Amino acid sequence: MPAVANFTHSLLPICVEGVSLKVASLHREGTLAPIVFLHGFGSTKEDYADITLQTQFDGHPFLAFDAPGCGETLCDDLSGISIPFLLKTALQVLDHFGIERFHAVGHSMGGLTALLLAHQCPDRVLSFVNIEGNIAPEDCFLSRQIFDFPDTDPEAFFNAFIERTRHAPAYASALYSASLRHKVRAGAVRAIFESIVDLSDNAGLMDTFLGLNCPRMFMYGEQNAALSYLSFIQAEGVELAQIPACGHFPMYSNPQAMWRFMSDFYGH
Repeated sequence: MPAVANFTHSLLPICVEGVSLKVASLHREGTLAPIVFLHGFGSTKEDYADITLQTQFDGHPFLAFDAPGCGETLCDDLSGISIPFLLKTALQVLDHFGIERFHAVGHSMGGLTALLLAHQCPDRVLSFVNIEGNIAPEDCFLSRQIFDFPDTDPEAFFNAFIERTRHAPAYASALYSASLRHKVRAGAVRAIFESIVDLSDNAGLMDTFLGLNCPRMFMYGEQNAALSYLSFIQAEGVELAQIPACGHFPMYSNPQAMWRFMSDFYGH
């Protein structure tokens, strides 16, 4: 095992829709096709840093960065963050690092962002691993709480959301809840959640996902094996990857299975 993980940490100043950002990223160089990771709500770029310890990915450049409102990324205006805003941020970050064609991996909120990225830039995305990213209204089990448990006070809503998450009967849910205050700005939650719900309910995401021309994998935890669309998307050519002993967070509950399925998908 290397003494130091093989990646570079950087802070990139950019401007998206007039909003100043300093985007925190982890990245490394390599000779193979790059892998770009987009994290979920309440997670960060570090979810994927262990790729440097997975020897089957040696030679792959990778990029993971904190979305606006999350992790170490600084954002001057939290109220305007939405999935389209996250998409525009991702495009600028990709351009900065000179990443033209890449494998996309997105979890939850990041899976939705990656879906729109693959749809907008079909010639750039070599493959798409969708880790329980939103493709149907039923996927809004976290984000729809902005409507199911309304509160005009952002801090009060977020505190109650954390408590509900802490007691949810799902693998890694309590672990996930423990760091939410450190990983997400409360002022960003409403705009992000409202955008996720709106797109999931109204934007035809399933058709978008099935319409992608690149190889696609849908990864999900065994606790979510009752998702209504799994057999349908499999019949439409999507590879399924069920992660044992896992709910919504394979990177916390069973990361080795996550990396193994991903490596097999890439043909390593």
